[in-house]
This record gives sequence, structure tokens and C-alpha cells, in this order.
Amino acid sequence: MINTTTPDDAMFSSIMVQEYDMLKLICPLAVEMNRLVGLAVSRYADTQEPLSVVELGGGTGITTLSLLTANDTLQVISVDNESLMQAEAKKYLKPWVDNQRLIFCTNDALSALKNMPSNSVDIIASAYTLHNFLHDYREQVINEIFRVLKPKGQFINGDRYALDDISQHTRLTQQDIAHFFSVLTKANKLELLEQWIVHLFCDESENHIMREAVALTQLQNAGFLNINLSHRLEVNALVTATKPT
Repeated sequence: MINTTTPDDAMFSSIMVQEYDMLKLICPLAVEMNRLVGLAVSRYADTQEPLSVVELGGGTGITTLSLLTANDTLQVISVDNESLMQAEAKKYLKPWVDNQRLIFCTNDALSALKNMPSNSVDIIASAYTLHNFLHDYREQVINEIFRVLKPKGQFINGDRYALDDISQHTRLTQQDIAHFFSVLTKANKLELLEQWIVHLFCDESENHIMREAVALTQLQNAGFLNINLSHRLEVNALVTATKPT
């Protein structure tokens, strides 16, 4: 999870490092979306040729592991400027670091991408990162993703894609909040509950929320083809898009 200088997000990330095992109980659909990102990468990377992957928002390494195990030829750069998260990932994924299949970048997403050559990366993948960005920052990241990808390269993102039906989206978000309270009060994790709710309010704010139609149009405007939203699981979905030749 990349923090773009929001103090609440930094606090959230710190607590999440300590409580990440709770994710399966708090957000089971997020765990499934991480798996789907890895599966999408494995389908695209069905080749014996080494492929380069940039992961935006590596966090503690859950999605990174899905990428590394998708195909033995993948070389992964994991980008995250949250030092606590990345420290956990480095411990968790040490075998892949040791065999030189994984390196870490501590820049924010936009800075990391701007430092990469055009047409240089086969796959750019992420899970639950882009929805954290402010709208203008997200648009710049999408444009940089397009620039950095090789022709025929693919963008793969599992994330919170807010429904265009605002009433339905609100109902599903209310269900999420009720679930947070149910799980975390029973576990006596009230500080973690507080931070989840604070973070969710940020996700749902007008300057952050990643509405489906807007997000897909943004990809189209950047130049992507074969834009596909699939595997919608309530407010979560998998999006793939291809850079043309």
C-alpha cells in the first residue's frame, strides 16, 4: 500500500504490519482478489522467456508472492514507499531476493514509474493500491504505466472499483463496515477497527473514490486497448488492459 503523504494512511500501514493476519477475516474478498491478480499474471506470462513485472504497492508482500509464484521466469520490482510494510516484505520474501528474482524500490508509484524507460516492462500489476490515490495523481500514474509498458504489455489491477450505481455501492460499503465491527470487536481489536474505518472514509471521499466508469475511461484515454473489468466481488473487481503494438 503506497502512502502519498497522508498521515492517517501511514498510521494505518503501521497497524496493518502488526495485524496483517487479520486481513483474511476482515476482508476475505481482498485475499481472493490478490489470488486473481496472480492468476491473471500467470495467464499472460505463459512463456519460457523471462518477463519483467513492476508491482505498485507491494505492502507486506502478499500480492508479490502471488506474482512470483505465477511463473518461474518473472523478474519483479516491488514498489512501495511505506518502509514498515516493505521491511516485512523483505523478510517474508527473502528466498526470492536471494535468487535475484525480486528487488525493492522505495519511491512512491509516480516517481518510480517516471524513473523507468519507456517501453521497458512486460507487466505492471497491483492490488488495492490505485484506489488510495488522489484523482490527479492516479491519472498521472495511469499515463506513466502506459508509457513504461512494452507494446502488447499488460496492466493488471485488483482493487476497489466503486459501482456506478451509488445507492448499491453505499449498501455494499455499509455491509463492509458492519463486518469490520463484527470481526474486530469480537477480537477486541478496537484500535485496528478505528483505523480501518478512518481509512475507508478516505477511500470513499470524493477526491479518492475510484468509480468504475471513470476508471475505465481513464485507461481508454491513456491509450489502452482490450480493457476488461471482470470477477466483480461486491465493491472489488479485476481490471486488465493492454498497450497496443
